[in-house]
Amino acid sequence: MSQDLHESLRDNVRILGDSLGRTIADDLGSHFVDRIETIRALAKRGRQGDQQSRRELIDYLRRLPERDLLPVTRAFNQFLNLANIAEQHYRARFRRVEDYKPGSQPVLSELLERARSTGHSPRQLVETLAGMRVELVLTAHPTEVIRRTLIQKYDAIDDCLSIIESSLDYPERDIRAKGRLEELISQAWHTDEIRHERPTPVDEAKWGFAVIENSLWQAVPDFHRDLDNLLLDIAGEHLPLDAAPIRFASWMGGDRDGNPNVTARVTREVLLLGRWMAADLYLRDLEKLKAELSMWKANSALRADVGNVAEPYRELLKRLAARVEHTRDWAKAELEGQRLEEGAIIESRDQLYAPLLSCYRSLCDVGLDTIANGTLLDTLRRIAVFGVTLTKLDVRQEAGRHAQVMEELTDYLSLGHYRDWEETQRQTFLLEELQSNRPLIPRRWDCSTESREVIDTFRVIAGEQTEALGTYIISMAAQPSDVLTVALLMKEVGGRVSLPIAPLFETLDDLNRAGHVIDQLLGLPGYRALVDDRQEVMIGYSDSAKDAGQLAAAWAQYRAQECLVEVCRSHGVDLTLFHGRGGTVGRGGGPAHAAILSQPPGSVNGSLRVTEQGEMIRFKFGQPDIALRSMEIYTCAVLEASLLPPPAPQPEWRDEMDHLAEVAHAAYVGVVREDPDFVPYFRAVTPEGALGRLPLGSRPTKRRQDGGVETLRAIPWIFAWTQIRLMLPAWLGSGEAFSRRLEQEGGLEILQEMRDQWPFFGTYLDMLEMLLAKADVGIAAYYEHRLVDEPSLKALGERLRGRFGTLHESLLQVLDQQALLEKTPLIRQAIEVRNPYIDPLHGLQAELLQRNRDADGAISADLSRALMVTMAGIAAGLRNTG
Repeated sequence: MSQDLHESLRDNVRILGDSLGRTIADDLGSHFVDRIETIRALAKRGRQGDQQSRRELIDYLRRLPERDLLPVTRAFNQFLNLANIAEQHYRARFRRVEDYKPGSQPVLSELLERARSTGHSPRQLVETLAGMRVELVLTAHPTEVIRRTLIQKYDAIDDCLSIIESSLDYPERDIRAKGRLEELISQAWHTDEIRHERPTPVDEAKWGFAVIENSLWQAVPDFHRDLDNLLLDIAGEHLPLDAAPIRFASWMGGDRDGNPNVTARVTREVLLLGRWMAADLYLRDLEKLKAELSMWKANSALRADVGNVAEPYRELLKRLAARVEHTRDWAKAELEGQRLEEGAIIESRDQLYAPLLSCYRSLCDVGLDTIANGTLLDTLRRIAVFGVTLTKLDVRQEAGRHAQVMEELTDYLSLGHYRDWEETQRQTFLLEELQSNRPLIPRRWDCSTESREVIDTFRVIAGEQTEALGTYIISMAAQPSDVLTVALLMKEVGGRVSLPIAPLFETLDDLNRAGHVIDQLLGLPGYRALVDDRQEVMIGYSDSAKDAGQLAAAWAQYRAQECLVEVCRSHGVDLTLFHGRGGTVGRGGGPAHAAILSQPPGSVNGSLRVTEQGEMIRFKFGQPDIALRSMEIYTCAVLEASLLPPPAPQPEWRDEMDHLAEVAHAAYVGVVREDPDFVPYFRAVTPEGALGRLPLGSRPTKRRQDGGVETLRAIPWIFAWTQIRLMLPAWLGSGEAFSRRLEQEGGLEILQEMRDQWPFFGTYLDMLEMLLAKADVGIAAYYEHRLVDEPSLKALGERLRGRFGTLHESLLQVLDQQALLEKTPLIRQAIEVRNPYIDPLHGLQAELLQRNRDADGAISADLSRALMVTMAGIAAGLRNTG
């Protein structure tokens, strides 16, 4: 690819930027646009190495009248969002945009041909795809900074770009589209970027359902149609009708870990919303099918079902639509606190699927295959993927909340104090109660409010159809008893263990012990029968990286997965690994294809669960074309990892990683945990203290309101360091590990061998390279200059920047490059284009933070809003937040 951004991308950035300039001029005058251009020009010259321009930029920003601070921040924020629209549009149009390095973006047809050439039969390819179970779990982690109303306008702007590009021979259409574009950009400019209130968990769930309605509802049948055509061409077979290689689950309204706003009542409401939304969408499909399936030819089975009518398909569809409409009305009444006669509502996937399958088979039997494989097939595919609830709702709760229930219960029943029991005593008690027919929980037990909420959640689970729910995840799981407790509570309240139970291992110690804990669990009498020889385990990326540093955490995650695969294989149990990845490198983020192929051999065996978090949901699934490509990438990665897995690492590579992780962990802990200046420095130099003002999500930024960094959630921890461009959580410790090894004999050779031959290590270096390219220690130094007074804190900042420089030099040496991103020009150009627009936001943010602190947080409403807009703009410019 050319060193320059693709021409169409550059043109679209110009079109959008020019339109924004005209909008701002209409609102604030051409002199204000000139002011914005002066700031941008100074920032651009500063980026080209002109230090005088950098100084002039800072002086100019500091001299801005207070009335101009908000509109200036808004202008740069809006441009960065428009640049993102242009880039998303470009990626949707051009299938093989090389995000990270040449050849990194797979194409399914090429992969299937490669699999055939290595000895996999056509039948094996069909069976693997038909049996594949990739579940993408949409989570409401608070990293989406853009309001939903603006997202809708941005999607409409993207539509205008498509019309403009297809109107070369239709000047009238081009003029109309550009007029509409101008209108939409004006609407966006005159809309407040910042929410005035935090979204509730129900608001977050509605946002997730809107992604399905506006994008995935169309992308899913398109994806299956493309896959079906490909298999027909390569293997001579169709994809089975009920195959759903990719499905969707959700944490929105189910994740109560550290979020007191997610209650049993909220979970019930979100489940009903899913039922209502699904019924509404299917009703639209059925109305369309009634209009289209007007033919009279039908097989005897359909005739027997509907009778001797002139239009048998319409007759069946009319009956089915009446049930779906009644289901929608029932769900709506329940949401409004009213009661509606349940009657013949749709409760399960099969109740919706079977009648339409009857229509499909009838059409095929009478020779109308072309009609059967049209709109009707699209609806059947949707039902296979979305069921009657759109997503499966996971439930997550912290292990300590379950232990609290058991402590109160054993105390009430005079059985002792559960919290004081040894692990073996807990296991014995829990296993006996799981086998007992006698109820353990008294009917009139007056427990604490916290325990009542836990039990009420299990009541909601018991009252739902199993297919409406996904997995019960236990955060901070550490022992087999953590899993047994959830199984017992599920059985006590609902009569059976109805959901998969996944312990989440998320600290370094827990990851190191994960294999041992699961081995113990699977060896307990009766447990395997309880879970039908299936075990799901969740690997936590965010908190393990915050706990141990990115390099040590990544290696611990890899080793934990290897151990879990071997343990489950030895017990004859099917393992599904659930990857709790975030959007950023510091939280396990990165390109899906590379991330999946860097997992240990055998850990991806046609089965995978992975979280899609915050703003990444919009980037990957917010538009049908982008969603289609994202699903293809996941399918390619899981297929390749299953059929063509990477080789196991050499023993000497494992030794190298052990040493690298040990050095990196010691360096990370030495700063974050042991340096008394670190927490004061973090709070002084970053906007962490002001993050609470940004109403990103329903969950509090801290697990507890007291304490230090350990109580801060991983997302605001990453967000704060990203805002000042130091990106510390993703690299701290790595520089010491690499530089020390490079000083030793053979160090460079072994690291480059690992880079070239081991996907795990190569992917780690790629992600580190991208992150260092986005970082800017000069900007971090300016924040420090503006916000830090204490000499000891300034000294710590200087040492941290020195560590960054050491890593930068070491990484270039291992990569054998003169500069970062030499082999990925698109990303380098995208960062360079954005920097002149992000840099002023950094300068303004530092200024506003200082004013806020000088005023003890009592700055004006406009300045407070300007501060929040700088956070949103920097996040938009860097394309990730937390």
